[in-house]
Amino acid sequence: MGTLTVWKFNTADGADAAERILIDLSKQQLIKVSDAAVVSWPEGKKKPKTRQASDMTGAGALGGSFWGLLFGLLFFVPLLGMAVGAAMGALAGSLSDVGISDHFIKEVREKVTPGTSALFVMTSDAVQDRVVEAFAHADPELLATNLSSEQEASLREAFAD
Repeated sequence: MGTLTVWKFNTADGADAAERILIDLSKQQLIKVSDAAVVSWPEGKKKPKTRQASDMTGAGALGGSFWGLLFGLLFFVPLLGMAVGAAMGALAGSLSDVGISDHFIKEVREKVTPGTSALFVMTSDAVQDRVVEAFAHADPELLATNLSSEQEASLREAFAD
């Protein structure tokens, strides 16, 4: 199992730029990317655009159905009605096993809004200092992760500098 993280950017194209950095880091073998997806929400749009980052996914990729379920829970459930919402709510319970809790869903919903973007990524084997260095100028905000509390605090501290 890898680490699932969600990085928010204050521009609608910030996650696209971060994806390019992530691809480069992956090619340098500074991080292993199992799967990734990008959410971009241009200002003035009713809902975000979502896509799986297919050019860097490897064995163990979560797949389109995972991202579809997750993004449905995050952004589209209110549009689908109560019956579908209840069914998806039941499915959401199983997502807590990979660090996706109600708190996660609420925080992402509140912060990924029109004019912003987010990079969702499942990784392992990261050379943390090099990854932090590569992303420093992008000014990401770590929204959620399934890292331990100590690991998450360390990562937040590294990006706060």
